[in-house]
Amino acid sequence: MDVLGDRVLELGPKPESGPYRHFKLTRDSDGIAWLLFDREGASANTLSSDVMAEFNTALASLESQRPAGLVIRSAKTSGFIAGADVNEFRGATDPKAVETAIGQAHAVIDRLEGLKVPTVAVIHGFCLGGGLEVALACQSRIAIDGARFGFPEVMLGLHPGLGGTARFTGLVNPMQAMTLMLTGKTIDARKAKSLGLVDAVTQERHVRNAVKDAVLGRLKRARPVLLNTVLNLGPVKGFLASRMRAEAEKAAPHEHYPAPYALIDLWEKHGGDKVAMLAAEKTSFANLMVTPTAQNLIRVFFLRDEMKKTAGSGNKISHVHVIGAGAMGGDIAAWCANQGLRVSLADMKPEPIAGAMKRAADLFGKIIHKRTDVRDALDRLVPDLDGEGVRNADLIIEAVPEKLELKQKVYAGLEPKMKAGAILATNTSSIPLQDLRTTLKSPERLVGLHFFNPVSRLQLVEVVSHDGSDPQMLKQALAFVGAIDRLPLPVKSSPGFLVNRALTPYMLEAMVMLDEKIDKTTIDAAAEKFGMPMGPIELADQVGLDICLAVGDMLRSKFGDLLPPTPAWLREKVAKGELGRKSGKGFYLWKDGKADKSSGSASTAEPTPEMIDRLVLPMSNVCVACLREGIVDNPDTVDGAMIFGTGYAPFRGGPLNYARSRGPENVASALRELAAKFGGRFTPDAGWDSFK
Repeated sequence: MDVLGDRVLELGPKPESGPYRHFKLTRDSDGIAWLLFDREGASANTLSSDVMAEFNTALASLESQRPAGLVIRSAKTSGFIAGADVNEFRGATDPKAVETAIGQAHAVIDRLEGLKVPTVAVIHGFCLGGGLEVALACQSRIAIDGARFGFPEVMLGLHPGLGGTARFTGLVNPMQAMTLMLTGKTIDARKAKSLGLVDAVTQERHVRNAVKDAVLGRLKRARPVLLNTVLNLGPVKGFLASRMRAEAEKAAPHEHYPAPYALIDLWEKHGGDKVAMLAAEKTSFANLMVTPTAQNLIRVFFLRDEMKKTAGSGNKISHVHVIGAGAMGGDIAAWCANQGLRVSLADMKPEPIAGAMKRAADLFGKIIHKRTDVRDALDRLVPDLDGEGVRNADLIIEAVPEKLELKQKVYAGLEPKMKAGAILATNTSSIPLQDLRTTLKSPERLVGLHFFNPVSRLQLVEVVSHDGSDPQMLKQALAFVGAIDRLPLPVKSSPGFLVNRALTPYMLEAMVMLDEKIDKTTIDAAAEKFGMPMGPIELADQVGLDICLAVGDMLRSKFGDLLPPTPAWLREKVAKGELGRKSGKGFYLWKDGKADKSSGSASTAEPTPEMIDRLVLPMSNVCVACLREGIVDNPDTVDGAMIFGTGYAPFRGGPLNYARSRGPENVASALRELAAKFGGRFTPDAGWDSFK
């Protein structure tokens, strides 16, 4: 027996280790075999080549034993199977070798499907990717309430590779199956039951009875319906596939993300013909695996893991007090409450707090599944107009406007009320901590916790230190960031830190291009063609033109001509209150949180390679400078920070990885050409000489 939360995880009879490292095979009093997956030395089950070889051995043994039935389930409390062991995919360059390896894994899954006894997958927790493909090869699937299902391979530039494309589109409505595979989204057990993906949803205590019903044929199994057959017919597939491609192009352009289109091609050509689709899937998967997109996205997957490890463990923060209920402060408070912390939210006026509470309720309604959990999260978020929460808070986060004097005035009122050992954090996006700390009696407790907007979607938090920081408090700040499910980036205090220092030239260069009468939609299209999630003009509106102006002015005061000039008309727009999304008008008009791009010039030109270089190469240049200056110390982490903090084209692997793949000398040469034509702001940093 094992414990899953406060419930008992039903593992059948007491397992014995037997001849296996990753599995335990036993038989209960009804003659049913239980194959328990418990990957050695791992907190979650994943499918590696040695696991699959052992799985094959166990299935061969079961073929000769002929038990009354076979139950496959996980002995891990974390879930069923998290998917394939992505580590084995790194660095793949030969599609033939990949196809051979994937063919061997296919043979194991086919063997499971071909067993002459009833087979049942019992699923708790997550069942993703290769784990779902194992479950699909079983005759019956029983889900424990709370289980989640999905095919996230598209996030790695791939599609399912262990038979999932054929089995999933054969079992359930192929339109729904394809949508799940194309988006990488997960669904809960109830939704999986309604789709016909699982046959029953039960509670842990009823597993044994549900298994017996499945083995004896008393459990009504989900069967493909006539509509599935119709949707898998040639003419229908052709029409639906063209619609899928059009939808995919909006979110993942074919030029940058080949996997969705390979999946659509696979289904259009072979859907409904299981044998042909299984064979074609192996080749398609292998060809995708060796693409730069897949290899870069796999690298990003591991970057996320490395950044998580930076957080460490042992979070001691339980009460957070946030000062400033604006867009950032309110959303930071809501996110912390969502993650189980007690949060008090203060502001000078009640209206911003009321607005923040409404946004929090909207956010919780979208990301929390149970209404009682939504209520509990709202209960943890306490409006605090008088600021009394300061006295008991373990961490105070200041999120007031970007004005040095204002922040220091707030600190003067805070510091006498803070309890011993409490951390004072600023969410400043650009002001050096050396400037902020000058009026503090205990400057060692000041750290930067720079979140990114929108807080609920961008995972990065820059954890900023200065030369007088208390190391213990920095360690606690890192652990706090990990505890609220964000990715910490340790940075030394410097103007703009890493991300805003790299992002500011990107947005200011776009303003210079506007001055050159290049249409805003062409500028945004240039960045999007490179792979950015949105162009710099739209991003400036999203961030707020007042914030862009303040950060730009501050960074220009430090870095001078290394930054593009700030146009006078930008100050005029800010003075008129045209601040972007938050005011409803900036460069674009904003409706329901979206930019209206229908008002672009009728003579919008195609973006040129030079436009793209003007926007993106300065980001790589700044990242190299930050490495050289010791602001950050790890080039991989720099790439992760830019991806998770700005959405920098993930398939490029980050600005330094892009420079490496393009060639550092090529990038430096392109910068020199831009400098000769447009000015010294494009001068290559000295760090390129030693960058590899």
